[in-house]
Amino acid sequence: MTCRDVHAMAATGFSRRAESYERARPGYPDAALEWLAQRLGLDEGRTVVDLAAGTGKLTRLLARTGARVVAVEPIAEMRALIAPPAEVVEGTAEAMPLEDASADAVTVAQAFHWFDFEPALAEIRRVLRPGGQLAIVWNTRRSDDPLHVAIDPIIEPHRSGTPSHRGQPWREALEGSDLFGPIEERDFDNPQRLDADALAERVASVSFIASLPDDEREPVMEAVRELAAGGPVTIGQRTDVHILPAL
Repeated sequence: MTCRDVHAMAATGFSRRAESYERARPGYPDAALEWLAQRLGLDEGRTVVDLAAGTGKLTRLLARTGARVVAVEPIAEMRALIAPPAEVVEGTAEAMPLEDASADAVTVAQAFHWFDFEPALAEIRRVLRPGGQLAIVWNTRRSDDPLHVAIDPIIEPHRSGTPSHRGQPWREALEGSDLFGPIEERDFDNPQRLDADALAERVASVSFIASLPDDEREPVMEAVRELAAGGPVTIGQRTDVHILPAL
């Protein structure tokens, strides 16, 4: 499967705004990576697949563990930004170009909501070795954060049914699967400080905003910049890590 098989909004938006995604999207706190690496047993001699790796924000952190990291990403513009030592291949959650039982762990950051859940979980289970684990990672804006509350009415009219991790249909798919065991989860504080231009770029990297024609996107950007007109602002958010054992 190639970029043509990816949700149209993701394929269009992320191919247009890969560099914005890399510059403006938040990373992941050290404490979250440490817990993730410990729970997945990442070390030399282990293999982890970073599925739907995007620009490699989690990929490069996984590489610090000493494990072999294989980044699977369908969108060429995002794939091009993933740096060595990760091995980079084109593929989707539903069709990874990897051998059966070839990975000790699979990670998915900021992407599980784009998947066709049932075939994706089957494909993830196929590439995991016995005793392997799946980790789902989200950077989640806090629902009561004033800045989040202010951004929502600016961008939500443009969503047009685009999938989101909010509402947690992904959790229902995981909990209903007979391929994986119970979810173990932790959350970590991960605020992001941004000036007006960086805040606008962060919003511009959202798939359904990036997909807008220029004349429709620019008013959105101006409205977002106004939220930080008085100086840098902080987005209150956390990193949620969910780990499931393969059955």
